Amino acid sequence: MKKLNQFDTLVIDEFEEDQYHLPRHSHTYYEIIYIIKGSGIHQLNKNLIPYQAGDLFVLSTDDEHYFDIQERTRFFFIKFTDTYFNSNKKLSCDEFLLNTPENFMRDKSLKENVLKLDETYAVILKNTIDNIRTYNSNSNISTSPIAFYQILSIFGLIKESLQQQNIKIAHSGVDNDQIISYIHQNIYKPKLVQIKTIAAHFNISHSYFGTYFKRNFLLSYRDYCNKLRTQLIEKRILNKQLSMKQIAYEFGFTDESHLSNYFKKQRNLKPSELKKL
Repeated sequence: MKKLNQFDTLVIDEFEEDQYHLPRHSHTYYEIIYIIKGSGIHQLNKNLIPYQAGDLFVLSTDDEHYFDIQERTRFFFIKFTDTYFNSNKKLSCDEFLLNTPENFMRDKSLKENVLKLDETYAVILKNTIDNIRTYNSNSNISTSPIAFYQILSIFGLIKESLQQQNIKIAHSGVDNDQIISYIHQNIYKPKLVQIKTIAAHFNISHSYFGTYFKRNFLLSYRDYCNKLRTQLIEKRILNKQLSMKQIAYEFGFTDESHLSNYFKKQRNLKPSELKKL
């Protein structure tokens, strides 16, 4: 299976042909494909999906595909790497920082049928594609905020259309109770409560997770973890059932000294002084 690579963060490609020039393949990047004209069959993973002018497809790095062209087809491709949206995170709205376009594009329900757009959405999509086509000829599109917002609007259009059809996208929301439950279950394992790990677990941009957590819980993520860990350690110490060495091991500290220093920093009190209270 041929796998195509791309090193530029964003590439806009447009071509027309009677026979698709590539074999069945996958990519190391993501693709939004718009059919300007023509018809045929899109072989997407194990699905055979008829296509025609105005149809839209989104492909992730998990997908493989091929176009069986029946009527001469003009394709419009928006190809981007993992770093494209991350490098423009300052421009993104909260919704797309919580559920990144990359995660959105992996949803299997988007690969089973042609996305159905009503007349209004179809017109907006066509106009958006035309805007990108026009802008691509006049600017360095990979660094353009205008182009970024146009591309982002395509995902907004897809989401609105799916909502109208009552189609739910996996991982389309964040459950705050699940976040707290995850922290409490894994507070004993430092690596599992690192921001990059928990953010990946809940499909939230790791650069945005801290902002999201503080906004929803009125406390920084670091402070929450420190308070929870310190309270649990304090209970262990006062219970007097475990030695300091055992407590240190339970919470992932390298030794008693590291545990003692951590506790003193959080409580302004040594563990040994706590026992005397």
